[in-house]
Amino acid sequence: MQALWMVLASFFFATMAVGIKVAAASFSLPELVFYRGVVSVIFMALVLRARRTPLATKVPMMHAWRAAIGVFSLATWFFAIAHLPLATAMTLNYMSGVWVAAFVVGGALLYGQSSRQGPLMATVLAGFAGVVMMLRPTLDQNQLFAGLVGLLSGMGAAMAYLQVTALGKVGEPEGRTVFYFSVSTAFAGLAGVLWSGFTPWDSVSWQAAVWLVPIGVLASLGQWCMTRAYSRGATLLVANLQYAGIVFAAFYSLVLFDDPITLLGWAGMALIVASGIAATVLRTRALPDTPAEEH
Repeated sequence: MQALWMVLASFFFATMAVGIKVAAASFSLPELVFYRGVVSVIFMALVLRARRTPLATKVPMMHAWRAAIGVFSLATWFFAIAHLPLATAMTLNYMSGVWVAAFVVGGALLYGQSSRQGPLMATVLAGFAGVVMMLRPTLDQNQLFAGLVGLLSGMGAAMAYLQVTALGKVGEPEGRTVFYFSVSTAFAGLAGVLWSGFTPWDSVSWQAAVWLVPIGVLASLGQWCMTRAYSRGATLLVANLQYAGIVFAAFYSLVLFDDPITLLGWAGMALIVASGIAATVLRTRALPDTPAEEH
């Protein structure tokens, strides 16, 4: 039952992505990261105070690493959302399961266990084949760079997922984990804004402005549900349920943004989902034999 929090998290993240896509027409990437972080900090501070959860932590370096990879993944994902169809950006970000499998294969090669990783390597290749199928229809529209950035967001999400799981295992409350990630997001966004400057408010559309607060709240709720799912649910089931976000994003793309998804794009999306599920299953079976993942 705890794993179902991931479905709710996927809904929150997909809805947040709608706001990012609308707001990106008026705000720069650093501004979106900054406003998202500030709203999340305020929201999570109120939640932690209401739940009487202390801010002190015994594992500050684990939070620092979670923050670093989380900010990287967030920034690259926001960029992909702004420059790609919503369903495409979400699918590339949700390649985390395939990326984790790639990490395991790389670790197996390092530890001389490559002969055992043939099925995992097949899922990695299948996942990237799905990416090629999804991005090929958009190459003529100069979206290749945004697609590559979207791939990086998925890689960062995979690393963040591993760290969230580790924080849950050492007993960190979900709210505290989300709060510190929100603080790091706000500071990273502020650094970018101080470099590039704020957008004048007289040039901001009202549609973009009204999404700023919901983006932060939805991000906090999504992070909280995701952290709770990975901390308390069965990892294999949670990792597979995250693909519900692609379904939500595809619906939003078709209904709200009229982004057509070609037959080849749908096939690529399905291949990525299937390879991610297979990679999760195989990774779980291979975990005792693969010390690289714990590394």
